[in-house]
Amino acid sequence: MGKLQYACSMSLDGFIAGPGGDMSWLAEYLPDQAGVDDELVQRVGALLVGARTFRGDDPNRGTDAEGAYGGKWSGPSIVLTHHIPDRPVENVTFSSDLHEAVATAKEAAGGKLVSVLGADVARQCLAAGLLDEIVVVLTPVLLGDGVRLFHEPGGRTVKLETVDVTGLTLTLRVLR
Repeated sequence: MGKLQYACSMSLDGFIAGPGGDMSWLAEYLPDQAGVDDELVQRVGALLVGARTFRGDDPNRGTDAEGAYGGKWSGPSIVLTHHIPDRPVENVTFSSDLHEAVATAKEAAGGKLVSVLGADVARQCLAAGLLDEIVVVLTPVLLGDGVRLFHEPGGRTVKLETVDVTGLTLTLRVLR
């Protein structure tokens, strides 16, 4: 089975989204990260997406680059949500159970990488001992407020091991 990998861009002050989940700040930095996306999207077999991210603010909304990985992603998405819609969405499976969603995503990925999108679903995967890697693309901006890369009320130490550092991209293995 493929790895479960959380991939995101992060401001230098530790935010992956601005206040209220706003992603518009990222649009001007995405062209610089195109090479990372091209390489990564080829290894991805399925997406595991949080509900807020699925309904969220795409920095490329209304352009040819709208969608996961700058619109380059095409394939199965599994959305973890407590509010499963009545109408089906093409190429999207909805689940209200974390373990079921992860199993469905891994099966859909066919041995390739499952890319986790969304801070809350990544935090849940981490807490359940399911997350294998974290890829963070550092973005040269300070947001000052917003959604943190990792937020655990009361604090929690998660040990990571550096797998690779290429430019401003960090690949880290979650140590269990």
